[in-house]
Amino acid sequence: MTEPSAKDSLPFTRDNRDLARDHLANERTFLAWVRTGIAVVVFGFAIGRFAIAIRQWMQLEGQGHVVPTSGLSVWFGTAAILGGVLVCLAGLVRYRRTRKQIDSGNFQPAGFIIDMSQWLPLSSVWPLPLISCSSNCISS
Repeated sequence: MTEPSAKDSLPFTRDNRDLARDHLANERTFLAWVRTGIAVVVFGFAIGRFAIAIRQWMQLEGQGHVVPTSGLSVWFGTAAILGGVLVCLAGLVRYRRTRKQIDSGNFQPAGFIIDMSQWLPLSSVWPLPLISCSSNCISS
């Protein structure tokens, strides 16, 4: 934890209020990153549990000859969980970098993080049609 500096105890002037507003906006943005990361982690658990639920449903329906593997859903679930953790870590890195930039008065807009947040979901979605086709197209 850092010690409060003399700058932290200054009376509220217009500049200090703007600085406080910037820090509060940075904190809200960080909390949005954390909220998104937690949602991705929960979605990963749901994906991982999906294979188990389907297997149990098939056994209840009398189709006990189903192969006892969990398929790709466990791997996709694990990837989503790890992705959610990475989103939280990226948010923390961005928060700390922005906090230092605000304090120094040298703020630089996000470049790489914004690009990553656009390309990462697109790169994880494109294999889905291939996977669904591979299970249907092979049996034909």
